[in-house]
Amino acid sequence: MWYLLPGLGADERVFRRLHLPGPSQVLSWLPPAWPTEPLARYAARLAEAVPPDKPCWLVGVSFGGLLAQEIGRLRPLARVVLVSSLGSPRDLPSLLRLAGVTGLHRLLPFGLLKWLPRLAQWFFGARGGTEYRLLRRILRDTDPSFARWATAQLLAWRGPELLGAVRLHGTRDRLLPPGAARIDYPVPGAGHFLIVSHAARVSQILRELATARASARE
Repeated sequence: MWYLLPGLGADERVFRRLHLPGPSQVLSWLPPAWPTEPLARYAARLAEAVPPDKPCWLVGVSFGGLLAQEIGRLRPLARVVLVSSLGSPRDLPSLLRLAGVTGLHRLLPFGLLKWLPRLAQWFFGARGGTEYRLLRRILRDTDPSFARWATAQLLAWRGPELLGAVRLHGTRDRLLPPGAARIDYPVPGAGHFLIVSHAARVSQILRELATARASARE
């Protein structure tokens, strides 16, 4: 079973191009229980949809990767895959780390990229046509309250790194640059919208991982 966690403000639309070897379920975002609900507690609520006694896959995209790691700590039979995400707090870009320390992110108007779609396209690395239109719809539909909470949790995340997590990352990710972090599957030319723009390559990697895991059990 594949449990899929989209990025901040995104939903099942970002997974529509994937072809997975087995059934899948998107873990839809829940409203935070209160404005400062800790990420670990939020993850525990999401984890209620993941059976603790069955092997499965957790695929987290961007902010969803942080949740995948937190859920993975609660579900040891799950194998975690991170797509365009952070493997540990050390991977947070310096500018975002500074924003978290200074509280600068609280001064920025949430939803700004909604009104600057071409800038958002550049940051996310979305190509034209259907990818650009999908990104615009996702930005339009993002709940500002959830985005504010998720951004604060992203900047305050302290990990620790989940050992064994597999990382897929675009080499041209401008939003969360890979830097010197360990990347198991770098995808040349891909940006932060990797899950959509290079869905065929992501699907291929996920199928290979599933095949290798099945062979290891035999």
